[in-house]
Amino acid sequence: MSRPNRERSTHPVALALVVVCQLMVTLDSTVVNVALVPIRRSLGFSPAGLDWVVDAYSLAFGGFLLLGARLGDVLGRRAPLGAGVALFTAGSLAGGLAPSPSLLLVARAVQGLGAALAAPNALASITVIEPEGRARARALGLFTAASAAGGSLGLVLGGALTTWISWRAAFFVNVPIGLAVLVLAPRHLPSTPRSAGRLDVAGALLGTAGLAAVIDGLIDLARRASAPATLVSLVSGATCLVALAVVESRAANPIVPPAVVRDRRRLVALVAMLLVPVTLYGVFFLTAQHVEGVLHYSALTAGMSFLPLSGAIVVASRLTPALVARRGAATSLLVGIATVGLGGGWLVAASSSSSYLAGLLGPFVLLGAGAGLSFPSLSAIALAGASPGSSGATAGLLQTMQQIGTSAGVAALTVVEIADGYRAALVGGSAFVLVTFVLAVVGLTRGSARESFELGTARLAEAGARTVPPGRERVVTVVDR
Repeated sequence: MSRPNRERSTHPVALALVVVCQLMVTLDSTVVNVALVPIRRSLGFSPAGLDWVVDAYSLAFGGFLLLGARLGDVLGRRAPLGAGVALFTAGSLAGGLAPSPSLLLVARAVQGLGAALAAPNALASITVIEPEGRARARALGLFTAASAAGGSLGLVLGGALTTWISWRAAFFVNVPIGLAVLVLAPRHLPSTPRSAGRLDVAGALLGTAGLAAVIDGLIDLARRASAPATLVSLVSGATCLVALAVVESRAANPIVPPAVVRDRRRLVALVAMLLVPVTLYGVFFLTAQHVEGVLHYSALTAGMSFLPLSGAIVVASRLTPALVARRGAATSLLVGIATVGLGGGWLVAASSSSSYLAGLLGPFVLLGAGAGLSFPSLSAIALAGASPGSSGATAGLLQTMQQIGTSAGVAALTVVEIADGYRAALVGGSAFVLVTFVLAVVGLTRGSARESFELGTARLAEAGARTVPPGRERVVTVVDR
C-alpha cells in the first residue's frame, strides 16, 4: 500500500489563489520601475514627481497593512482579500488609462491600498488552508517563491512590455489576473468567522499615520530629499507609533493584540523580518544601479541579470519544508541567514569586479538561496500558534516589518554609498546580517533545551498519573519536579 502524500494541499485551488494574489502584488512593485522614463516622457512628469509613481504605491501599501490585516481578523479573511483585489485591479486599469500625472498617482495609491488589504489576508489564509507542520511550511515556501518570482518577473516583464508595446501594458497585465482571482475566490477560499469585537479605530488611525510617515521619511532619505522634511516625517511617525502602543495597551480590541508580541519566538521572528530585508533589498537596490550605471546594462538586461537570484529563491523555498520538518524552523532560519551572509561577503570581496560572471552571479545565487530559506522559516515561526482571531494581525505585522525593513535598507545603504562608496555600503549590509544571526541564535535557541526538558517531564508525569496505583501519588510529584 502506498503511503499518502503528506505534502499535498487539501485545498489546492485555494492555495493557488493565495499564491497568485501574492504574485500579482509583488509583480506590481517592480513592473513599473523600468517604465518610469517612458511614463515621464508620455505624461510630462517632473523629475521629482516621477519618484511618486513608485512612492505612492509604497506609502499606501506600507501605511495600511496593519489596518488591512486587522480587518481580516474582524470581518473574516475572504471579504477584505476580495475588496483588496478589486481595488488593486481597478487601480491597475485606471493607471493604464491615466491621461495625466495626478490621475496616475491616484491610481498607484489605490493599487497600494488594495495590496495592503489583500496581501496580509492572503498570508493569514494559509493558516486556515494548511495545518501547522510540513504542509504549512510547503505553502509558505510557495508564497515566498511567488514573492521572488513576482519581483524579478516584474523587472523582465516591465522591460519587455514597455519596449515592445507601451508602458501602459505594464499596468494592464494585472487586470486579467485580478479578475480571475475575484471570480474564483468566493468559491474556493475557505471562509473564516467574524470576530465579535469591533475594530479599534483610534489604533487604526495612529498605526496608519505612523507607518506612512516613517516610510515617507525613509523614502525621502533614500532619494536624498531635504533633511528637515525627512526628520519631520520620521519624528512624527515615531510619535504616532509610540501613541499607538499607549492606546493599544488600553484598548478592548487592539489593532495589534498584545498576545502577538508576547511570545518570545514570534517577537524574534518579527525583528528578524525587519533586519533581513535591510540587507537583501538594500543590496538589491544598489546592485541594480551598479549593473545599469557601471556595467551599462539596458533596463531589460538588468532585470534578466537578477533571474538567477530569483531562481535560487524559488528552489530554496521549495526545499525549506523538508529542512523545517527534519531540523525545525529555527535551524532553517539560521542556515538561511548564514547563507545570506556568505553571499554578502562574496559581493563585498568582488565589488571591484566589472564582470557579471565573476562578481555577481555567485553572490546572487547565495543571496537568493538564503532568502528562500529565511522568509518561509520566519513566517512559520511567527504564525505558529497564532489564534484564528490574531493570525491576520500577525501576518500584517510580519509584512509591515518587511516593508519597513525594505525602505530602511534602501535608505541606510544609499546614505552610506553616497558618503563612502558602493563597497562600504555592501559592508554595512553584511553587518546587519551578522546582527540578525546573533539575534536569532540567542532568541530562538536560548532556553530550547530547558523547554524540551520541561515538556518531557510534563509528559512523563502525565504518563505516571495514568499508571500510578492509588496511594502512590507522591511519585508523580517527584517526577513532575
